[in-house]
Amino acid sequence: MIEDLDSAMRQLREAMRGIPIRRGSFKRTHDNLARDIAKAATMMDAARPVLRKN
Repeated sequence: MIEDLDSAMRQLREAMRGIPIRRGSFKRTHDNLARDIAKAATMMDAARPVLRKN
């Protein structure tokens, strides 16, 4: 799941290239989303041992 999030964020970044509005609020929204996703992914990765089924 974490790998899928990383891949999706990379695809979104590539899709944004060349979009004129990216300098406006969309770019800021993307950056905030990327930061939040990175934080969530880090927390999920750290919790893997706890979440694993025995």
